[in-house]
Amino acid sequence: MRIIDKAKEFIATQLREFTALDVKTGRFQVVPEYPEFAWQEGIVNAVTHREYSMSGAFIKVTMYDDRLEIESPGRLPDVVTLDNIKTTRYSRNPRISRVLTEFGWVRELNEGVKRIYSDMERFFLDEPVYSEPDEQVRLVLKNNIVMRTMRQEGRTLQNIGAENWKMLDDIERSILTYMMNKGPAKRMELVRYTKKSTGTVSNRLNHLMDIGLVGAHGLKNDPNRTYMILTQISG
Repeated sequence: MRIIDKAKEFIATQLREFTALDVKTGRFQVVPEYPEFAWQEGIVNAVTHREYSMSGAFIKVTMYDDRLEIESPGRLPDVVTLDNIKTTRYSRNPRISRVLTEFGWVRELNEGVKRIYSDMERFFLDEPVYSEPDEQVRLVLKNNIVMRTMRQEGRTLQNIGAENWKMLDDIERSILTYMMNKGPAKRMELVRYTKKSTGTVSNRLNHLMDIGLVGAHGLKNDPNRTYMILTQISG
């Protein structure tokens, strides 16, 4: 119980949140990086069903920009396979499973796995991926490109402020998002990224500088001039 509590508490501090625009209400809302149930259930399952006879082996949680991986010592138990993991019920450690069930940590066998799949789908994320590399079970929860883009835009919005963000058009938002995630950028970088003309990008950069969101380093006509988001902006 304490292991699960501590793991969930720490991992929750490492996962990111981003701000997305709810097109129905026109308001921004905070969306978690992954469904809370999906990654928490992955940890509970790892503790419940791992192979405890493999001494010196540990449950491992690894976080990347586009995915979260949970690895548990031992292969899938008995009749459970990668093909039937959503429908087949079996517990390698029935006593642990029973105790955790009584405390409300573990649901009916495989009910949690089914919900991991459904919650990932509900968040418009890829299906969870189970595999068995090197005598262990690995669960991978992926982020897709749409969610990563929304997360990047959310980070930019939080930096420049919601009021400033509302005043910008899509090109200006795209320029700021690029600079927020890549750092100072040359004009031609932004032309390639936005797929807009040099004149269009120049006009947007001038506007962003006029309203105090962007600064520049270098002479105006220098092709190596760089643009960057001005920090400590409120709004």
